[in-house]
Amino acid sequence: MRLHEHEAARLFQQAGVPVASFAVARTADEAVAALTKVELPVVIKAQVLVGSRGKHGGIVMADTAEEVRAKTATLLGSSVRGFRVESVMISKRVSIARELYVGVTVDAVAGAITVILGTAGGIDVETVAKERPEALFRKTVVPPAELRGHEARALAREAGFRGDLMVKIADVLVSLYRAFRKHDALIAEVNPLVVTTEETLCAVDAVLEVDDSALFRHPEMPKDTLARIEHPIERAAKQIGVSYVDLDGDIAIISSGAGLGMATMDVVGQRLKPANFLETGGGITEELMYKTTDLVLQKPGLRGLLINLYGGINPIHEGAKGIVRLLKEKQVTIPVVAKALGNRQEETWATLREAGVIIVTDITTEAAVDALCAALDTPR
Repeated sequence: MRLHEHEAARLFQQAGVPVASFAVARTADEAVAALTKVELPVVIKAQVLVGSRGKHGGIVMADTAEEVRAKTATLLGSSVRGFRVESVMISKRVSIARELYVGVTVDAVAGAITVILGTAGGIDVETVAKERPEALFRKTVVPPAELRGHEARALAREAGFRGDLMVKIADVLVSLYRAFRKHDALIAEVNPLVVTTEETLCAVDAVLEVDDSALFRHPEMPKDTLARIEHPIERAAKQIGVSYVDLDGDIAIISSGAGLGMATMDVVGQRLKPANFLETGGGITEELMYKTTDLVLQKPGLRGLLINLYGGINPIHEGAKGIVRLLKEKQVTIPVVAKALGNRQEETWATLREAGVIIVTDITTEAAVDALCAALDTPR
């Protein structure tokens, strides 16, 4: 679960990260009232769960109370990268001498945590990371170890910082790591971490994403998990217990595992355009597959559906019944191709054929894509 910036900023502040003073407003009047807590001039930030807000009009400056009222009114109710703005964060504007990047994330391959310090930050940090990788410095920490002060200072020193500034940066790294561990995060970052003209440090951004599987340990976290998922199909997928990611294509995909799903997307993408990633996990039932099929077909403009199932622990013969029921009820007319292999596969094939599904008995996903292309009359 990703937190809004003001939520992450509050948790970072509690962990010891220096954060610019801020307040949250849901109306223009509340924004003006916030000026009793936050001194002008200010930055007004749309509170939406998406990056690159500054490049898409979601962050504006205000020097007077009148500007705060007018610009807040404009932002509220608008859309930033497809996300509706329901609230804004009024934050103290700081004088910037230099922008840095600090972050903590999970390195799943190494089974460790990576602490990152960038000597350049801001809205173009992705470009910096790509074109100037030497500007990023990393420290690997293997849990349950903590990031020690001397290790953080060594990282800051490696990045070229000296004296009091080096110590301050190290303190921020330790505090950010503390927040990351305390809240079972997947990523915690500040971009940018500003070095002010007064030689102080100030976090003027805050990103914190918490592992959904750990939320039961954190009663302090917001409870509106589903409400934070803006995309309606992704939200519905969460409710029925499957993983769905919306994509730009027109070929819907259902798979019975994450690895199989990603491989299917890759193969489909060589010749067609995937509309989504979806994996059912290991609990296939007739009802789940009925809901899953209904879910992926909600996307407008689809040209076809590719189903790729493996019947190891999954009772795919039961799942097939749900697929057929949905296809018949909705009178689906786009081509549907299924590759379903494993336990009771012949029974599964017979059930699917009953609804006009094109069955592929070959073990390769490429064969299933061939069959779908043929049904779509797409050149090979």
